Amino acid sequence: MKTDKNYYITTPIYYASGKLTVGHCYSTVLADICARFYRLNGYNVFYATGSDEHGLKISRVAEQNGMSPQQFVDKTVLEFKEIWKKLGITYDKFIRTTDVEHVELVKKVYDKLFKQGDIYLGEYKGLYCVPCETFFTESQLVDGKCPDCGRPVELTKEECYFLKLSKYQKFLEDYFEQHPNFLVPETRKNEIFNNFIKPGISDLCVSRTTFDWGIRLPFNNKHVAYVWIDALLNYLSVLGYGTENDKNYKDFWPCNVHVVGRDITRFHAIIWPILLKMLDLPLPAQIHSTGFITLKGDKISKSKSNGFDPISLIDRYGADALRYYLAKLGPLYNDIPYTSEQFINTINSDLCNDLGNLVSRTLAMITQYNNSIIPEPKLRDSEETDLETSCNQILDNCITLMKNQNIDQMVNKIFTLIRQANKYIDLTEPWKLSKDSNKKDKLHTVLYYLSETIRIATTLLQAILIEVPAKIFKKFGYEKELQTFESIKKFSTNNYGQKVEKGDNLFPRLDVEKEIAYLDTPNQTENKETKVEKNTQANNAEEKANTINYISIEDFSKVKLLTGKIINSERIEGADKLLKNTVEIGKETKTICSGIAKWYKPEELIGKIVIVVSNLPPRKLRGIESQGMLLCAEDTEKDIISLLTVDKLVSSGCEVC
Repeated sequence: MKTDKNYYITTPIYYASGKLTVGHCYSTVLADICARFYRLNGYNVFYATGSDEHGLKISRVAEQNGMSPQQFVDKTVLEFKEIWKKLGITYDKFIRTTDVEHVELVKKVYDKLFKQGDIYLGEYKGLYCVPCETFFTESQLVDGKCPDCGRPVELTKEECYFLKLSKYQKFLEDYFEQHPNFLVPETRKNEIFNNFIKPGISDLCVSRTTFDWGIRLPFNNKHVAYVWIDALLNYLSVLGYGTENDKNYKDFWPCNVHVVGRDITRFHAIIWPILLKMLDLPLPAQIHSTGFITLKGDKISKSKSNGFDPISLIDRYGADALRYYLAKLGPLYNDIPYTSEQFINTINSDLCNDLGNLVSRTLAMITQYNNSIIPEPKLRDSEETDLETSCNQILDNCITLMKNQNIDQMVNKIFTLIRQANKYIDLTEPWKLSKDSNKKDKLHTVLYYLSETIRIATTLLQAILIEVPAKIFKKFGYEKELQTFESIKKFSTNNYGQKVEKGDNLFPRLDVEKEIAYLDTPNQTENKETKVEKNTQANNAEEKANTINYISIEDFSKVKLLTGKIINSERIEGADKLLKNTVEIGKETKTICSGIAKWYKPEELIGKIVIVVSNLPPRKLRGIESQGMLLCAEDTEKDIISLLTVDKLVSSGCEVC
């Protein structure tokens, strides 16, 4: 059942006919920041994205590449996932429109709408843009070409089925007027309402017969579903709607926000709400239409071939640099021009100068003035009061801003606090305090207040940056309980005593002229595109390798997997990696040693229901007889090991099958 603490956010499922651009990455990063923020704030989040894999354009591009459409989209999806992995996108499910459950839902919806009279047979004669998979009237063209991508359109005439959008004209008009925040920003809402809804909504051609790469209609096998009806229904199929496994649908629908680009807004703001009305389903709370990232005045897009590979930016500057730039300066509502100079200067000024220097200066002073230990605060003057007040307000401010996805303003709030902390250093001059033995208490207070402010800002930055926050927490010795939103609701004066490690700087300062020359060199990013191809080939090779050594069900049945409850855990003297765990397995208790000490404290494990390989022969580790194995998942790239646990409370000793 949908509750106020269940949050569902989506980005478009991107058309699998070519490479993703920085423009595509923006919507996905924006939604990922929202998803991360709400998870940190205690929400149960479902974040979905995916790939739109049917249609004439994909069929043609696949043929040009000497591949079947399915082979082509399989390859493209691996490239998509490679980019999302590098950008740290935490989607809960990646939906493909070729997935069986999605195909079945599309068929069910077409069948239902046909039977209830909302779909009827007719003939279409009109203009069609193949790259955009969109129908246009003569008046909507710009200089006789597609208004979105500027390419020529084709005159199409064929038998097709139509969706009765016109029947729901009044419904949509009333809905827009009664729900002023259904489509944001205001300018986009006015554009859609005044230019596309108010003049009259025409019935929509929703099937094709001139190509066959699509979902066959259940009531007429000659026709395939129109890709936009196919694509929009992913927001339901990804939740299991229409299947026996529809818990996610019940928990998360209606959607809190669809994040979409300006060029596909009218599909989401006109077709989608009417389609949901036809199905008698609740409408999403909001559609957020972002602007374009422009390059030399033109929209960055794959169809215009003026985009550049985000992989090259990530490989050279790191995912956090690109995520931060998009979060701060991305086209949240209006189109935003991209320049290499702006990108490099943003990294230098914000990440290197503001955040990086604050962390480095604070760590250096704690190391030099207090033997690398965060000191206890002793005094509280007006300077501390001001900084503390800002720290106490920032979480509530960010929560308010995120209700409308005002990510750029949230970034500015966090970095305003970071800049205030830098000014606090200049105001209090700890290097002078260190020379006066009578001002030791003040010095300790300054060092503590800087550390606590950095902790609070870093906790919020976890929604935006994917690598740096963990590095900062490690440098200051802050454990997981000090990395939560709950821990920053109020400025605390009790987080002292940790030992800090200065280490390397977070962000090296970039040579602006050198980096601009690199980025603006013709074909520079094209040369980098082979990296995605190499990664994809590696993934294919890995998948092939993984599919060679099949085991039989008889082999698998030899492994006895049982649930176990960890009732005690302790470190093993002289062993940095090993923990000695006492595990209750039904009526039996076993000692199992595991090399997970780097990732888990003993007290964190007590009470966990884990998966145990229970029929391994005992073996001695550091003189202790270990009587089984705890199953874990290992992410070598992130250097993370995670224990496999069960998602429901079950007894120990249950068979895992």
